[in-house]
Amino acid sequence: MKKIVLAVVASIMLVSCSSAYYKTMEKFGVHKRDILVDRVEDARDSQREGEKQFASALEQFKSVVAVDGGNLEKVYDKLNGEYEKSKSAADDIRKRIDDIESVANALFKEWESELKDYTNKQLRDESQRKLKTTKTKYQQLLATMRKTESRLDPVLKAMNDQVLYLKHNLNARAIQSLKQEVVKIDKDVDVLLAAIRKSVAEADAFIREMKE
Repeated sequence: MKKIVLAVVASIMLVSCSSAYYKTMEKFGVHKRDILVDRVEDARDSQREGEKQFASALEQFKSVVAVDGGNLEKVYDKLNGEYEKSKSAADDIRKRIDDIESVANALFKEWESELKDYTNKQLRDESQRKLKTTKTKYQQLLATMRKTESRLDPVLKAMNDQVLYLKHNLNARAIQSLKQEVVKIDKDVDVLLAAIRKSVAEADAFIREMKE
């Protein structure tokens, strides 16, 4: 239900500022904490989809060199398609991480400012400890996700280089070049997929803790 409300309000307030968006969401009973959890879930799911896409792209690059290319124009179209889908998946991952950081900054700022509103010292101290713990776990999650993000470019650049080279050199030499590069692409993808799996696991742990 929360995700439906988020989608509806987001479409209505597409050009509105974040603070107005959060205030509107609160009127629906959806607070920044809820939005943060939803966005972490979205980022986790985006990375899972990205993992599938990059693994698929790698298999396509491997399959091409294994059969010596075949029809080179079809080879180019296939690999370019995989590159474009991989680039789109990477863009979505980056956006989801940025969205998390945006709402988290707003949440922690609000949480910190509201500590002074307590009259009960015990409750204020307890809330402050919870804030510190949540912020620490969030920062760990964000660092892991940003590290995953940093692994995207080496893979995309390597794929793009080979696709561009193939586009302008539709001959056996281009396939030979791809054979040599696919080993590096394979290693870069392995590093990326390992980073994604770690990031997804940390997202799951963060979501569980936020829902307790």
